[in-house]
Amino acid sequence: MVVARQAIGPSAELFVDANGAYSARQAIALGERFSQHGVVYFEEPVSSDHLEQLAQVRDRIPMAVAAGEYGYDPWYFRAMLSARAVDVLQADATRCLGLTGWLQAAELAWAAGVEFSAHTAPSVHAQLGCVAPAIAHVEYFYDHARIEQLFFDGAPQPVNGNLQPDPRRPGLGLELKRQDAERWRIA
Repeated sequence: MVVARQAIGPSAELFVDANGAYSARQAIALGERFSQHGVVYFEEPVSSDHLEQLAQVRDRIPMAVAAGEYGYDPWYFRAMLSARAVDVLQADATRCLGLTGWLQAAELAWAAGVEFSAHTAPSVHAQLGCVAPAIAHVEYFYDHARIEQLFFDGAPQPVNGNLQPDPRRPGLGLELKRQDAERWRIA
């Protein structure tokens, strides 16, 4: 934590992603420790499939709990919200019935008064975030962004921490770099 805080400075928000690795007891203890370093967001402290445990952690730690990236349909997101398991509902358009499913998740979060966040695929989610009723974050994984920029013209780049799609580009704003992609073709 100390190294991460030093790397990003005192004013940047620090997020932690556990990818469901901890038990509820471990996540609560870690959440208390993380708060001493200014962590404001704990993603998937326990498995998203264990909603009671996720809600227990949410009730006991001082930072926002986020989960939902593995959601695949509206009922998954509705169950997570009904269990009061998250402060931030996440969705990933590459997993949850595409653009329509992602927008349904965004609507459910908005209706429940819960913040909403997009999971990875920044080129897709930057565009979708513009039509969601509200969005708190677009998760920006460097590896995903690097691949998007290798293969596509029009992949948005963060400017002062914000992704801004180019409104002059149609659709998702992406165009395949055919010559660059060709070298990775298998068949």
